[in-house]
This record gives sequence, structure tokens and C-alpha cells, in this order.
Amino acid sequence: KNYDDKHVDIYVKLDEGDKYYIRNITWVGNTVVTTDYLNAVLGMKKGDVYNQKQMNKRLREDDDAAGNYYYNNGYVFSNIDPVEVNIDNDSIDIEMRVTEGPQAHLNHIRIYGNDRLYEEVVRRELRTKPGDLFNMDAYKMSAQEIQQMGHFDPEQMKFEPVSDPVNGTVDLDLGPVSYTHLR
Repeated sequence: KNYDDKHVDIYVKLDEGDKYYIRNITWVGNTVVTTDYLNAVLGMKKGDVYNQKQMNKRLREDDDAAGNYYYNNGYVFSNIDPVEVNIDNDSIDIEMRVTEGPQAHLNHIRIYGNDRLYEEVVRRELRTKPGDLFNMDAYKMSAQEIQQMGHFDPEQMKFEPVSDPVNGTVDLDLGPVSYTHLR
């Protein structure tokens, strides 16, 4: 062994544990989206290795995640919570508990830090307007198009949807990071 006062060798014994497989996936609480659709978008089925990280990506994080239907149709207060309801040997039954909540409409669009353009020029690029159902895809496309206008520093821009569960609405704050805290 080579070691001195400044170096040390560390050995870690790792036990990865048993591998678990999905036995059943059931959906509870979904009324506006069919179980077949949610299963197809989730892309995980009986016999697949159970991977929590991958499941969370398919439920919430990926561009085509199962929860995106809800976010694109105004259900900003929705949630899909996977619960391991039964573990039998190497098999797991998962219950997808869906809370849909009410649909939220866009309330205000606030544009901060704009001293070079008329506000209407910026608003013209928005794919959504107050009164519309909140739509995550339209919001992202609007943000992208405003950044491409070249009048704002894309690295300093903040496009922030602010949900208001009390009123069931969403506000959009658009502008440089230093301005969006002024609400």
C-alpha cells in the first residue's frame, strides 16, 4: 500500500439490495384523463424493473410526462402521487393517486424591466392571454419567442408562473430576474 500523511485509501462495501419489479399499476382519481392514456404516456408496465427516479421523470419532469396533459389544460393544482401499496417478494403494486383539482385561468401577465419596447410589442408575442386556461406548452413557447426577440438578455430573463390556489388563477411574471420580486 502507498499512503502518507496526506492520502488515505477508502474502501466501501455496498449492498445494492434486491431488484423489484412492477406487478400492477392502478390509477385512482383520474376523471378527465383515461387510465389507458396515462398508462401509455407513463410507458411503464407489469414486469418492468421498478425505478422510482424513472417513474418520477415520466410522471412530472419529462417534456411528455403523464402530468403534462393536466398542466396543458389548466389543471395547475393537479398532482400524481405514486404509492407502493403492496410489496410481495420481488413484486410491487403501485397506486397512482391523482388529484386533479380545478382548472386555473390566467389572471394577470406582468412585464417588468421593459424600457426599450412598448409593452404591446411584447404582449403580441404571447401565445396566451388573461382569461385563457393556463397552458404550460403555450407558456413555454411564449417565453422562448420573447427571448428570441433580442430585446432582453435571455440569461437574465425570468418567466415565472405564480399560482393562486385561493382564487384558482395563475399570474405570469416576465422580466429580468432583478424585477420579478416586485409583485
